[in-house]
Amino acid sequence: MEAERILQCLTEVEEAAEDVLANKQQIVDLDTKRNMNREALNALKHEMASEEKVKVCFGNMFIKFPKAKTKEMIQRDQQQLDKEINNLRQALKDKLNRLNELQGKPELTGYNLSPLSDVEVEAINHLMKR
Repeated sequence: MEAERILQCLTEVEEAAEDVLANKQQIVDLDTKRNMNREALNALKHEMASEEKVKVCFGNMFIKFPKAKTKEMIQRDQQQLDKEINNLRQALKDKLNRLNELQGKPELTGYNLSPLSDVEVEAINHLMKR
């Protein structure tokens, strides 16, 4: 009976750890795609500044597309990637806390911090100038 309980606990810890690792890998994959998009936007801005149409890869074929429309599509994709990455990072915090709980470790402190908003930064800057 005791061995079954230990095996159950180890299984839960292993599943939680795999979940954390899978989440981290998703973040890395999405971040790689975000970096590729950033490079593409930079290329559109600097290297292809004089061109009106650019070749865009859709699946396994290239299509000539207006540069402005291409830039807009990439920017929308960037916004979507940012949202997905932020959601995954928030879920990762919860999963890490669950894993720590299963392992009997204390909850991570200072890990649930959020960045200052633009208004808060502006207020701090205003106070610092006094």
